[in-house]
Amino acid sequence: MKTAICYYSRHHGNTRKVLEAMAGEGDIDLIDVTTRQVVRLEAYDCIGFASGIYGFEFHKGVVSFARQYLPEGKPVFFVYTYGGARGNGAKTMEALAREKGCLVLGEFSCKGYDTFGPFKLVGGLSKGHPDAQDLEDARRFYRDLVKRFSGGAQA
Repeated sequence: MKTAICYYSRHHGNTRKVLEAMAGEGDIDLIDVTTRQVVRLEAYDCIGFASGIYGFEFHKGVVSFARQYLPEGKPVFFVYTYGGARGNGAKTMEALAREKGCLVLGEFSCKGYDTFGPFKLVGGLSKGHPDAQDLEDARRFYRDLVKRFSGGAQA
């Protein structure tokens, strides 16, 4: 299954670490939404969107990228990391996908080291994350997603 994962990952690179673990499990192209490249997502079987949680939501750059480039009817999934609270997780992204008639295959989330704002004063939250178990869970999530998708989850 040829997969694109469109992502934003800064600060400690938590989300990128998770995506690199997933990328070892299949034919995955990682697309940084900040690079302003020409993107043709129609060529992919499945599309993922990934971000840390910023202000309780996916990064606005990922949401904007999805609005512009997500083709109608493509199967999608979501990946996110968070320091203390998941916030709304992928709710905004799920709504956007449904507006475009996309089948939502699932979501993966895990803690990520967070030193934003006041958390820096206390040495950060979720130190050491994503850890080895988080990365193995991410790999398993993608392997299971491929099995479900190949086994008839396709709309």
